[in-house]
Amino acid sequence: MRIEINARKREAQGTGASRRLRRSGNVPGIVYGGSGEAVTIELNHKELYQHLTNEKFHASILTLKLDGKAEDVLLRAFNMHPYKGHVQHIDFQRVSKDKKIHMKVPLHFINAEVSPGVKEQGGIPNHVLNELDVTCLPDDLPGFIEVDMGQLTIGHSVHVKELKLPKGVEPVLHKGENPVVATIIQPVLITEEETTAAEAVPAAEVPTTEQAAPDKAADAAAGGDKAGAKGADKGGKPAEKPAEKKEKK
Repeated sequence: MRIEINARKREAQGTGASRRLRRSGNVPGIVYGGSGEAVTIELNHKELYQHLTNEKFHASILTLKLDGKAEDVLLRAFNMHPYKGHVQHIDFQRVSKDKKIHMKVPLHFINAEVSPGVKEQGGIPNHVLNELDVTCLPDDLPGFIEVDMGQLTIGHSVHVKELKLPKGVEPVLHKGENPVVATIIQPVLITEEETTAAEAVPAAEVPTTEQAAPDKAADAAAGGDKAGAKGADKGGKPAEKPAEKKEKK
């Protein structure tokens, strides 16, 4: 069942009119393409915001009811306020049943948890792509494409050309291109010794007790020399050394 959107033609134009429209709880937009002319529209913000949370809304044919007349459209672009989370503007494109469309379709990954790479080898699933560019007729457009990772081992991958695409759907690829979609990778193991070594400060930067002790002794000796020199200046004679004890014979 297709998603339906209600819209009205927007008469007032310009930045000021769009600002007033947003303050009233509506969103300015435009619908273009096909055999008709571009039409500026307005939509209810609350209804539109709920649609935008639905993955299917972003990658399927929609029914736009404009003043009671239904048209088949695709969501092409929308702008959000940088921090308020409000929809600022939205664009829709008309589609014709007999003309192919170019669309990004979300990828759904399955069976990774039962793959040999995860279950037996302890690997981690790695999703390289999350959506795929495809071309097809509007009626053939899938809501998503499944990526089966059930047979993967560590170091092995699923490529675009290995995907099972629905009938009439083709990937958009450059000549000779076959990008990786998903793979199983080996987790990085960090040993306790490596962690300790990484956190430790190099020994050369922190003086040890043994290194600091000679420095203190040198300072004390230098202080003693200065005191002796000072005594020699005052008394005229250098300080006498204590008599050495004689050994008993």
